[in-house]
Amino acid sequence: MSGLLEVPRLLLVDSGISRLGYWYATAVGFTWGFLWSVGRVERRHGLWVFRGMPRRTFGRGGSCVGGCYLTAQNVTDDVLDHEAAHKRQWQRYGMLFPALYFAAGRDPLRNRFEIEAGLEKGGYL
Repeated sequence: MSGLLEVPRLLLVDSGISRLGYWYATAVGFTWGFLWSVGRVERRHGLWVFRGMPRRTFGRGGSCVGGCYLTAQNVTDDVLDHEAAHKRQWQRYGMLFPALYFAAGRDPLRNRFEIEAGLEKGGYL
């Protein structure tokens, strides 16, 4: 029975399919960032960082979408390390990541993806 569950997992996690999802999400992040950012755009910690985003265009202090980080000005090295961990999660899970993140809950202190990315670096502690 567990063998049946392994085949979809192999196809969807750390695979070509998840990598396509990551690239799609990155394209969405780029588009959203270029549409709304009025600040500096730079490459830091392996992320495309879009500053000057209006508050309504991202969640919490900033949002990682694929390889893009969208924020107003929340760009400390600790925060960018935290967001780079989310980038790796996007690469691992692809387009499954938003659903898995949502299922993990809004409370960052209990959300396994926020815990994995580092609660302190993310500004949650």
